[in-house]
Amino acid sequence: MATLRLSADTLRSLTARLKKEQQAVALHYPGEPGTRQPVHTVYGGAHLFKSDTTRKLGDLALKAMNQYAPTAQILAEAVGIDPAIAQTVYQRVQDKLKREAVEDFRIDFEDGYGIRGDAEEDGHAVQAAQECAKGRDAGTLSPFIGIRIKSFAGELAGRALRTLDLFLGALGKLPQNFVVTLPKITSPEQVSALIDAFEALEPKLGLKDGSLKMEPMIEVTQTLLDADGVSMLPQLLRAARGRMVAAHFGTYDYTASCNITALYQHMRHPACDFAKQMMQVAYAGTGIFLSDGATTLMPVAAHKGDNLSEEQKRENQRAVHSAWRLHADDLRHSLINGFYQGWDLHPAQLVSRYAAAYGFFLKGLGPASERLKNFVSKAAQATLQGDVFDDAATGQGLLNFFLRGVNCGALEEKEALATGLTLEEFRGRSFLKILDNRRAQKT
Repeated sequence: MATLRLSADTLRSLTARLKKEQQAVALHYPGEPGTRQPVHTVYGGAHLFKSDTTRKLGDLALKAMNQYAPTAQILAEAVGIDPAIAQTVYQRVQDKLKREAVEDFRIDFEDGYGIRGDAEEDGHAVQAAQECAKGRDAGTLSPFIGIRIKSFAGELAGRALRTLDLFLGALGKLPQNFVVTLPKITSPEQVSALIDAFEALEPKLGLKDGSLKMEPMIEVTQTLLDADGVSMLPQLLRAARGRMVAAHFGTYDYTASCNITALYQHMRHPACDFAKQMMQVAYAGTGIFLSDGATTLMPVAAHKGDNLSEEQKRENQRAVHSAWRLHADDLRHSLINGFYQGWDLHPAQLVSRYAAAYGFFLKGLGPASERLKNFVSKAAQATLQGDVFDDAATGQGLLNFFLRGVNCGALEEKEALATGLTLEEFRGRSFLKILDNRRAQKT
């Protein structure tokens, strides 16, 4: 018989201490939420926003696809998709553009809007909110929506708060998944001030406590390391007091803050990879969604007009295809590195956005199915035999591949069944619930 050298009291004391510490860790790192994350955020100037803006963007995207990629083969060659899945990607992208072209839209009062007089911005804040309310009631808004106010870092903090106040006052009931984006953060106090504003506004607007959510933009070097050389990223999460839902990376402001000249400011620059890896390290397991930046080369024709020569038409197609390929390559880089969301700035980018994303999920479908199937089997066996299985986070991560793919339209629910899951288990969105249900079925 084995002899224990730690007393029973010592074992209980150490175990209790470790359990208490683990509970604190679990509270800060709840893991992947399993809820839907949009694959992109489309930014548009607040002065241009209308209740049906996202539908119009979808119409323009579909028109660009039909004009410059009339067949699956042409789209596959332009964007760089495996010919074996080209037809499936093509049909699903068309369906997506008709059904839900824009997943997330940000009504922009910052870079996409500019600096205007107070009276003009006041008017646009109320006008944009009224259009947003109209779209909310008519069901024409994107599933996720919000506003980007100006930065609190300079002299425009008062202007930003005024716009926030006017917009929310004219909006009334919040649309689903509404968020406020705070750009160019240089201090956690700026996030804290925004949360204070939320808490002051909610009772006056008749909103439930905690209704207003925010997302910081990581786009200057100070947001990564403060004056003491300490990462500011965890501090932003604490300052948000439970109201932070995502963090967005700003490619071009960040590279500019690193003194990288305009010619070399792009999403795959090593400086950007470093910053985004810092974001992953800071926010992995916290339930915060991460978003990459934008590709600024727009897929637009070089020649305009109805009476173009055949050569001019070919030049237009080459210009659009070149921009699509750059965008798709940027997206694949983001996806491979764990960033499932990014910005889009032009309706024709929706074509390359979904084509690249759908190609990514369909190409990974087979390996992911096999891995999740084996993982579920291993986890269920441990659970049923009474062994300890404490790697549910990995199982949730594998499950999230399918959830993300189905949410954006890349995969169909029936394709998730190859993992051995039932539709009920898949729709439950929780790996822990899958294990609990299977245990219950065997008892």
